[in-house]
Amino acid sequence: MKKRTKPLPAIITGVAILIGGIWMINESRYPNVPAFDDHFTRKFLNKDKKVGDGFYEFKSKTGQYTMWFPEGYRLLSENGDYARDNKDFEQWEAVPSSENKVYRGAIYVRMAKDNKRNHQDYLESFFKDHLISEQPELIKTGKTEIYFSSAHFEINEKKQVVEDIKQKPNSFYAYIIDKASNKVIEFSFETSGFKNKQFEEEKQRKWLMKILRNVQFYD
Repeated sequence: MKKRTKPLPAIITGVAILIGGIWMINESRYPNVPAFDDHFTRKFLNKDKKVGDGFYEFKSKTGQYTMWFPEGYRLLSENGDYARDNKDFEQWEAVPSSENKVYRGAIYVRMAKDNKRNHQDYLESFFKDHLISEQPELIKTGKTEIYFSSAHFEINEKKQVVEDIKQKPNSFYAYIIDKASNKVIEFSFETSGFKNKQFEEEKQRKWLMKILRNVQFYD
C-alpha cells in the first residue's frame, strides 16, 4: 500500500490560513479605533482602559507618567519623532489619523526633569520660546500645576512668524509641573497647517483640558 502524502501547495495554504486566523484573533483583541490600528502607537496604550469618551490611557516608556491619549491619533515614529533617555527624558509627537474629522492638530509632548529651584526660570523660558505674549493661566490639580496659554500665529509676507491677537487661537501651550518631584511636561497643540481646522474654541479648550488635567506622575 502506498503512503499518501499531502502536496506541498496544500501544506503552504493550510499554514497560511492558520497564521491568518491567529493574526485575526490577535487583532480582534484591540479596540476598533485608529490609535490601535497603528502598531507603534498601541505599544503605549492600555487597550483595557478607556479613560474617557474618545481617550485611552497612555503609559510612558519611562514609567514616570501616564496621560489621556485621543483614540483618533497616532504616534509618529520615523526620523527621531520619538525619543527617550532611560527614565529622565521622553519626547513624542502625535497627529490625527485620516479618519479623525473632529480635532485636526499636532500634539507635542516632552517630559524631562528640571531643577526644582529653577522651575520659574524654565517656565518663563518655555513660554518665551513659543512667543506667547500673555501671562499663562495657572490651573491647579491635586498633584500638578498647569500653566496654560494660547495664541494665533501666522507667517507674513517676509516669512516671519507673527502673532495675531484678533484671530482664534491655533496654538496652545502648557507647562505641567509635578508638585512632588522635579518632573515637568512641556505640551503643545498646534492646528496650523492642518486642513479643516475649524472648531468651537470652548469645545477645543475642554478637549485639551481633559488631556492636561489627567497627567499623572509616578516615582
